Amino acid sequence: MSEKLRVGVIGAGRWSASAHLPGFARSPHSELVAICDLDRDLAEQRAREFNIPHVYTDYQEMLLRQDIDVVDVCTRGGVGDKNSHEPLAFATLEAGKHCLCEKPVAHDYRNTWKAHELASAKGLKTKVGLTFRYAPAMQYMRELIAEGFIGEPFIFNGYEQNSQFISATEPVTKPDLIPATEEEAITVSSLEGYGAPIIDLSLWFMDSNLKSVVGTLHNFVPYRTMMNGQKIRTNIDDGDVYIGEYEKGGFCTIQSSYVTVNSYPGLEARAYGSKGALICRLGAELEGQQLLLQSTSPDASEVAYVPVTIPDKFYPPGYQVGEPWPSMFYANLVHNFNQEIIYGGSENQGNFAQSARVQEIINAVELSFRERRWVDLPLA
Repeated sequence: MSEKLRVGVIGAGRWSASAHLPGFARSPHSELVAICDLDRDLAEQRAREFNIPHVYTDYQEMLLRQDIDVVDVCTRGGVGDKNSHEPLAFATLEAGKHCLCEKPVAHDYRNTWKAHELASAKGLKTKVGLTFRYAPAMQYMRELIAEGFIGEPFIFNGYEQNSQFISATEPVTKPDLIPATEEEAITVSSLEGYGAPIIDLSLWFMDSNLKSVVGTLHNFVPYRTMMNGQKIRTNIDDGDVYIGEYEKGGFCTIQSSYVTVNSYPGLEARAYGSKGALICRLGAELEGQQLLLQSTSPDASEVAYVPVTIPDKFYPPGYQVGEPWPSMFYANLVHNFNQEIIYGGSENQGNFAQSARVQEIINAVELSFRERRWVDLPLA
């Protein structure tokens, strides 16, 4: 395929404007041709900002276009049967378009597998918005691990946490922060919203699925203020943690939280093995938004973590020093997806199958919490 991929985007909100649309606009392999949002004024605003010629409020009408190769589902997910990603992703695949979808594709991992199987049957490629695997430092960390830098992988520690919603008086915008009663069971929120990217990295870096998990969810800030100023009970997990055992040996600990004092995005991945260790941090306070450290000394008296320089090849097209992480990381994601489609072959990282594996772990940790026990994987 020599011509540029023609892209239609469903969703014109904040994340679309700061990450998705700039990513497609800067990749040499894609061209934005259509945008769809229920809010026509907002869609038209984005069309002007990114020079997009066609605007829709009906996604089905947009999907009828024969000249669209890729559809980007970038709507707010919602909870339960209100998750907009799932029907939009299936409709995109049924229309014969390659699909980039924000997480989660579906709250039930089995439905994400079904979407993956549909894409495979139609010869389509998929990608999920697991943004942080596309940080240049994370991409290089994965390469170092694959090359044997840490030796045999033993332990992975992962954290994705910041204090974005630590204040009960700060208006919240997340669609899953819905009113609850004192009697209602805790609703999964941070585990899925913040946990998914670090869970993805834990599987990718250790190159192994999990065989069992045990975890807990917690609601630290029970009453929150909505955008209309109303203070309501929101029984969500705003903090969670689990232990996982890998099929190939070793274990991981994963923690995510909305209420842990840290900078945004506040993600850290640590991989320890028989020969060395790597630690990668992502945060707005860091120079270049990222930091990769390495250590190769097994002698406790000599252990030192030293910074690693990230090779230029891991940065996206048009990278500029000092650019914010949403545009930098997502530009890598989009460009990688474009290359996978154009060049063909079997390469398709971070696809719906990977998202299904991540979602299955989320579902398993929730089950572990509710039943207060270890849960074996795969789920029945």
